[in-house]
Order: sequence, then structure tokens, then C-alpha cells
Amino acid sequence: MNAVSQVFALIAAAVHVFVWPLESFLYGRPWVRVFLTGSTADAPEVRLWRFNVGFYNLFLALGLIAGFVALRLGHVTTGRSLTVYVCAFMIGGGIMLLVSDPRLWRGSLGQAAPPLVVLAADLAA
Repeated sequence: MNAVSQVFALIAAAVHVFVWPLESFLYGRPWVRVFLTGSTADAPEVRLWRFNVGFYNLFLALGLIAGFVALRLGHVTTGRSLTVYVCAFMIGGGIMLLVSDPRLWRGSLGQAAPPLVVLAADLAA
């Protein structure tokens, strides 16, 4: 994978690491709900779901970091496979977020754009 793919893989990982504590631990704060959903409305019944989704974001980020480390250690096939799979998963999640609620297009873009750059740059190389 080229340098652009690797840099954007790390950016995608950083986005998901950033969102992890927001969804898992800070969702009760109104500013976090506005940032994530555009609304201050609180739905206590979704807190457990949000906690779980936050950890999905962490695990996706760790998958990209593991792919990056594998690449840097010379395990090109493993690193590329892991990176491409996780990026495709992130893009799919971003698309589903947009389809489920078009008002969340910013979150969808934040989730899907960096991994899309990774795949595009990798294919172009």
C-alpha cells in the first residue's frame, strides 16, 4: 500500500478512536448527542446500544492499526488484506448511516471518506 493509503488508514483509525469514548462513555452529555446525532434528545434506552457501538468503533480502529503495523513490518498481504477489509466495513457503515438518516450526512462522511480515500489510493497504485 502506498503512503497516501497508509496515512488515510491512520486518519480513519483516529476518527474511530475519537468517536469511541463519545458513544461509549460520554453520550449522556448534550453536546455529545448534538455532535453525533444533531439533537439534544436523550433516549436512555439506547445507552447500552451506544456503549456497544462505541466499542465497535474502537475495534475497527484497532483493525486498521494492526493492518498498518503489519504493513510496516513487511507482512504486506496480511496488512493490505486487513486494511482493505476494515476500510470496506467502515464505508459500508457510513453508507448505512446515510441511508438510515440523511440528516446524519456529516457523520456518514466522517466515517466513510477516509477509508474511501484508502481504497481509491490503493487501487490507483
